Amino acid sequence: MANEAVLRLEGRSNRRPRQRIGEVVIITIVLAYAGVLLIGPLAAIVWGALSSGIGEFVAQLTSPNAIAALQLTLFLAFAATAINTVFGVCVAWVLVRDDFPGKRFVNGLVDLPFAASPVIAGYMLILLFGRNGWLTPVADLLGVKIVFAIPGMLLATLFVSMPFVVREVMPLLAHVGTTQEMAAYTMGAGPWQTFWRVTLPSIRWGLFYGISLTFARAIGEFGAVLVVSGGVTGYTETATLFIFRALDDRNPAGAYAMALTLGLTSFVVLLVMEYFKKRSSPMPS
Repeated sequence: MANEAVLRLEGRSNRRPRQRIGEVVIITIVLAYAGVLLIGPLAAIVWGALSSGIGEFVAQLTSPNAIAALQLTLFLAFAATAINTVFGVCVAWVLVRDDFPGKRFVNGLVDLPFAASPVIAGYMLILLFGRNGWLTPVADLLGVKIVFAIPGMLLATLFVSMPFVVREVMPLLAHVGTTQEMAAYTMGAGPWQTFWRVTLPSIRWGLFYGISLTFARAIGEFGAVLVVSGGVTGYTETATLFIFRALDDRNPAGAYAMALTLGLTSFVVLLVMEYFKKRSSPMPS
């Protein structure tokens, strides 16, 4: 028995160096992978944006076309985030708290923007609101131009950024349950008062995390917006379309400057997301 115990200890001691070597190899591979795909491109963007000097960088970002592109991008991002936040909470509420025929089908449709290409989404909008689109008569009756205009770009941005609030709020709604809400009702609180005083505080961190994801997705959208915008400089050109046009016009300084601006914005949003992610983790009961 003693000999067997000694042999087992020796086997464990022999395996530990091998395990450490394997861990070092895996960590090295992961760091190399992240460096090639993340750090390398970021370093290239920073170098390209600042290689011509700070003056050129500022000049490119303060040009009228760049300012118009940034303003339109922020408008679309904030508008899509606000709309998707309101309707996302409503959809999450219905999917968690109610049962109805076709619930699984609707739940699956929420993830459609994850599976469908943004280019396809833009093409669908053209089929719906284009010259001979199915819903074009309705748009003409209302006097609203959808395709190759800002409303179509907003619809495209809404589509690609729609699922995030829903998917972040649903688990928290299911986790908190309805006990506190029922208690509020028995104490005389109305539906809106219960939502603002009981439900919203319980889901606020998950909601903020979903809002951050929605904004980050909206600010970097390219494919769907490219299809439905027309890319008119100064009118329907977003920041991502500005980068695309700058490269096509052989203006790498402008493309790098705008890419670095969007990259820094995304980095700030990432920090906010990580903060909300930690706060949104359900506390152990």
